[in-house]
Amino acid sequence: LMVQAGPVVGVHLPKDRVTQSTQGYGFVEFQTEADAQYAVQVMNMVKLFGKPMRINMSAQDRRTQDIGAKLFIGNLDPTIDDKLLYDTFGTFGPMVQMPHCARDQVSGNTRGFAFVSYASFEAADAAIQAMDGQYLANKQINVQYAFKKDAKGERHGSAAERLLAAQAQKNDRTL
Repeated sequence: LMVQAGPVVGVHLPKDRVTQSTQGYGFVEFQTEADAQYAVQVMNMVKLFGKPMRINMSAQDRRTQDIGAKLFIGNLDPTIDDKLLYDTFGTFGPMVQMPHCARDQVSGNTRGFAFVSYASFEAADAAIQAMDGQYLANKQINVQYAFKKDAKGERHGSAAERLLAAQAQKNDRTL
């Protein structure tokens, strides 16, 4: 399936040690990083056996995730799922990881909010400007930068974080 996106070097499907059945995820190594990025863009959320696949770059390849722009989307309708968020917010720019609807651990129902992480602040700013206050599935949503986990009351998108992102991007180009 992944050969459609580019030349594949290797595939690894982890198996359960006891049952020897696959664990529902896998790793695909492409010849070039460009091929891998193309696979993420083209194959993400394509249905396989009736379930949408989540395609991400491996954690070691996500250099921008540490300083990427993370948004909080609030007041979501219970019918909203990860795929609808991907389809809606993916138009503003490349995402660092799949959108994630927060769910109740017991019932599995959505909790009314989600997170979207972009690779650039420009994409996040465009999403905020276009989507904040808009209606999604008949409910008015609010879109803003998410609070940082370790810093009390501080949100992503600050001037310092933008400066760090620009510096990191400049350093990546010189390597």
